[in-house]
Amino acid sequence: MASALEDRLAVTELIALHGHLVDSGALDRLHEVFTAEVVYDVSDFGHGELTGLAAIREAALALGAGNPLAHHVTNVFVEEITDDRGRARSKGLAVIADGSCGSVTYEDTVVRVGAQWRISRRRVLARKLPLNGLGQG
Repeated sequence: MASALEDRLAVTELIALHGHLVDSGALDRLHEVFTAEVVYDVSDFGHGELTGLAAIREAALALGAGNPLAHHVTNVFVEEITDDRGRARSKGLAVIADGSCGSVTYEDTVVRVGAQWRISRRRVLARKLPLNGLGQG
């Protein structure tokens, strides 16, 4: 069994792998990041919840040129980890083809699948207001 530190590192690397796979178009490797029955919640973007690897792949292909050129993940914080389950938050930056960029917060639930960690649920929250809207009006 891995140590808590090894598990935290594995979860951090798992979260980082997502951007590398998506940006390179390796959608056939999403199983290296997500469970087969993953729930990918993009409700903040008006797309509801995508369930399963095929749904994520199809949504990415349907978005086509509307996909970001690059996904960058940073500020990974593993909130809690046990032998077989954990929660993590991270920040994501997306570079768009027109040169603009956007920011999101990822809220991930991770589970151990055999000897590996996988994301079983990801909630993607759009960052629209500084300080989460504090001081606005």
